[in-house]
Amino acid sequence: MSRNLLPLSVLAALAGGTAAADVPSVAVDIAPVHSLVARVMEGIGAPKLIVPSGASPHEYSLRPSEAAALQDADLVFWIGEDLAPWMADAVKNLAVNATVIALLDADGTILLDFREGALFEAHAHEGEEHEEHAHDEDHAHADEEGHDQDHDEHAHDEDHAHADEEGHDQDHDEHAHDDHGHADGDHDPHAWLSPENAGTWLNLIAAQLSAADPDNAGAYFANAATGRAEIEALSAEVNETLDPVRGGKFIVFHDAYQYFETAFDFPASGAISLGDASDPSPARIAEIQARVREEGIDCVLAEPQFNPGLVATVLDGTDASTGVIDPLGADLEPGPALYLQLIRNMATTLAGCL
Repeated sequence: MSRNLLPLSVLAALAGGTAAADVPSVAVDIAPVHSLVARVMEGIGAPKLIVPSGASPHEYSLRPSEAAALQDADLVFWIGEDLAPWMADAVKNLAVNATVIALLDADGTILLDFREGALFEAHAHEGEEHEEHAHDEDHAHADEEGHDQDHDEHAHDEDHAHADEEGHDQDHDEHAHDDHGHADGDHDPHAWLSPENAGTWLNLIAAQLSAADPDNAGAYFANAATGRAEIEALSAEVNETLDPVRGGKFIVFHDAYQYFETAFDFPASGAISLGDASDPSPARIAEIQARVREEGIDCVLAEPQFNPGLVATVLDGTDASTGVIDPLGADLEPGPALYLQLIRNMATTLAGCL
């Protein structure tokens, strides 16, 4: 009789395989959002990253493995078409069986308008946030009390056009394209650099995963709560890092950092390139050069994905320092810890440059 019994190790492996098969397949556009999803899924599963950390999400061509990840996905989390317009067609045509969540459209997301021009007025962004996503009515998904009972409400079933669970196989096309109120580019898409947005999204991610995988709902929400606590502690740490250099003047490579600036009340003086990282005009470069020379700019920040020659041109003939800052975590290992390290590194680099 014993010859007919499977070894315990085989039974355990089979059981584990069955459990793993129930975990949703998740695809995520950029490394910082991938990190948030990985934090919520930690100990349960792992999301797949579509745009590698060292690539620009503004322009990218999918590799076959990345296309396959979209094709196999049950859930897709992405910032939205404002950040990666090329990805809209990929999501529509490949992720045909997925529920697609565009985070810029999520309730509770802080949105800031693009800034105009190469030079910024201090605190020009004040009063521009919360235009379309007021937090006082939307932060229901920021409260964890009774989350095991009400995680379906967290899924935004009443007003999140991209997260509608009912019949998502049939209406995925709408998920990719309908209601893209920000596709005109009015809003700065670099919203992940707001720790408050990251905390809001952790709840949304947990709700969507729980809707797809109810058996693990408790773990998803517990991980999200832990992630939010980590972000709150990090925010306090960043303020301490920046306090000694408040009042320092700096220029960024491209206008991607105002969510960070707003969160920590640390405004930049200007940007060499536009928010979509397109090449700046000679007139824009000249305008930045003049400000660096005339106003005693302390620091000009480069980015690893873009031409360092532009920064060298701006720095020529000045005493400004330089550093490398990165909104995507190009040099960081993708995973749950990346988001925290990304924000920490930005603060450390900025403080060191000033």
